[in-house]
Amino acid sequence: MLLRTAICAAVLLLCQPHAVLAQDTARHPARSAPGAEELASRIDRAVAPYFQADAPGATVIVVKEGKTVLRKAYGKADVQNGVAMSPDMVLRLGSITKQFTAVGILMLMEEGKLALGDSITQHLPDYPAQGKNITIEHLLTHTSGIPSYTGKPGFMSRMTQDLSVTQMVDSFKNDPLEFEPGSRYRYNNSGYFLLGAIIEKISGQPYARFMEQRLFVPLGMQHTAYEGVERSKGARAAGHTRSDKGFGPSQLLSMSQPYAAGALVSTVDDLARWDAALEGGKLLKPATLQRAFTSYRLLDGKDTNYGYGWELGKVQGVPMVGHGGGINGFSTYALRLPEHKLYVVVLANSDSGPASPAVVARKAAGVAIGKPYREFTEVALQPAALDGLAGTYEVEQGVQRVFRREGKDLVMQRTGRGQVAVKPMSATEFFIPGSLEYFEFKRDARGVITHVVQHTDGKALIQPRSGDAPAARQAVKIANAAFDTRAGRYELRPGFVMELTRDGDRYFAQATGQGKLEIFPASDTQFFAREVDAEISFEPVAGQAGQTLVLKQGGRTLPGRRL
Repeated sequence: MLLRTAICAAVLLLCQPHAVLAQDTARHPARSAPGAEELASRIDRAVAPYFQADAPGATVIVVKEGKTVLRKAYGKADVQNGVAMSPDMVLRLGSITKQFTAVGILMLMEEGKLALGDSITQHLPDYPAQGKNITIEHLLTHTSGIPSYTGKPGFMSRMTQDLSVTQMVDSFKNDPLEFEPGSRYRYNNSGYFLLGAIIEKISGQPYARFMEQRLFVPLGMQHTAYEGVERSKGARAAGHTRSDKGFGPSQLLSMSQPYAAGALVSTVDDLARWDAALEGGKLLKPATLQRAFTSYRLLDGKDTNYGYGWELGKVQGVPMVGHGGGINGFSTYALRLPEHKLYVVVLANSDSGPASPAVVARKAAGVAIGKPYREFTEVALQPAALDGLAGTYEVEQGVQRVFRREGKDLVMQRTGRGQVAVKPMSATEFFIPGSLEYFEFKRDARGVITHVVQHTDGKALIQPRSGDAPAARQAVKIANAAFDTRAGRYELRPGFVMELTRDGDRYFAQATGQGKLEIFPASDTQFFAREVDAEISFEPVAGQAGQTLVLKQGGRTLPGRRL
C-alpha cells in the first residue's frame, strides 16, 4: 500500500575490506587449497564495487568444497561512530531464520513426533482452521492461505510491542483465509510463526531454547541465537536505514514479533558450520533434506519454486537453493549450489540498499563456479535512438512489459509494478541498475524490432513485441492551494495512515513506517506514483459534504477517512 518494500522482518550495502582468507571448518571453515588466492581476488573484485567505505557494510563468506575461499567484511558496522565492519561480527538474519525453523520441524518429524500431513489443529487445537485442512506442510511452503501478520495494516505501528506467542497468534488467527490451502503460493510469515508455536508445543521448550539445545550448541554455533537470548558477547553490527539525510539507525523492533520467522542472529562463520552440518548429514537424513530442497507442487500441479525454508532458483543456469532476509536495519542472503558444493553468505547491516545481498551473493557465486555474470558499463546514446525501442512486449498471458522514452532515458514498466529506468550498454542492450539482468532488443532483416530478450540467471526469455507503447501518463499543473486543501493524514485501516504533504511544487505520500513517495497530479483530485503502480483519488461521499481519499494499488481499493 504505497509501500516500496515491506519490512519482511518482521517477518520482515558497501569498501574498505577488512579480513582474512580462511581457516579450518571446525573453527573457521579449512584452509584454502593452492590457487584459491586468485579466486578470492576475483570474487573480491566482483563484490567490492557494491560497497562504500563510509556506509553500512556487509560480511561475506564463500565456501567451496568445504574450504573457505573468501571471508571478508566491507564498510562500516556503525556509521554514526565510525566503526569498521569485521567478518566475525553478529548480524540479524531476518528470514534466513526460516530454514532453522524448518529443520527443527523436520527433526521432530524424523523422531515420529509429527507428520507433515498433520492438520495444524492436531498440535494447536485452539487454532480456528475455518473448516479447512491446513497442514504443517502448508505452513512450511507458504501455501496455507493464512494472511501474513506483517502485511496487515497497522503492523509497523505496533512492531515495538513485546507480545507473547499466544498474543501474536491471536492477532491473526481469526483473519479470513486468502485462498484454499494448497492452491496458491503466497510468502507468509504467519505460517512460520505457527511452526515455532508447534515446536514449543511438541518439545515443551521455548522456541529459543529448542534451537539452542538441538542446533546451535551441538554444531558449535557459538554466536547464533534468538536475539535477546545470546550465549556470547560477540561484537554486533548496528542496523541502518537510509533516509533523505543518509544512513541512520533503523526503526526499533520487538524480537518477540519476528520469532520463528525471523528473530535469529548469527555470523558468516556460524552459517558456514550450519551448511557443513546439513551437507554432512548431521541433522537430517539425506532424503529428508532433499525433500526440503524440492519445490512444493500446488493442487493444480504447478511448482512454487519453494521447498521447506529454502527457495529454488538458478545461478547462471546452475541449480540453487537459498533464502534471503529483510528485517529492520539488515538484509541478508545465503545460497548453496549443490552441484559445485558451494556456499555463499552475505549479511548486510542496512535494510535499504544500495545493493541487494541476493545480487552480491549471486555475483560471488558466478565467479566461484567460473561463470561470472556480465559486467554492465553504461554508454551514451542519443535520445532519438531510444524511440525505435519503445513498445509493448508480451511477458505471458495477461502480463506485459512496456518500454518508452522519457526525456533522455528509456524506462520500463511491467504490469502491476512500478516504473524503472534501464541504462544502455549498447544500442540494443539495457540493464537495470543494481541487478544482474539485462534486456536485448532484436530486429528482423528489415531492421524492425520484433522482440526483446530478458537475460536472467542463465535464462533467455523471449518476449515478442505486440504493439506501440501506450502514452505515458502525464502530470498536469495544478494550483498548490488545490493540493493543500487535501493535504493531511488519512486512515486507510486501523493503525495504517497515509500522510499527504507538499514541498514547494512537489507532492508526496507517506504510509505508516515508510519513506516519502512522490506523487504526480493527473487532475486536482487524482494523483499517481511512478515508483510503484498506485493511484490516489478524492471521491465524493454520498450524503456527506467533502471527499474521501481512495488508494488503488495491486488490484485493491482502500478508502481512507481524514484524521
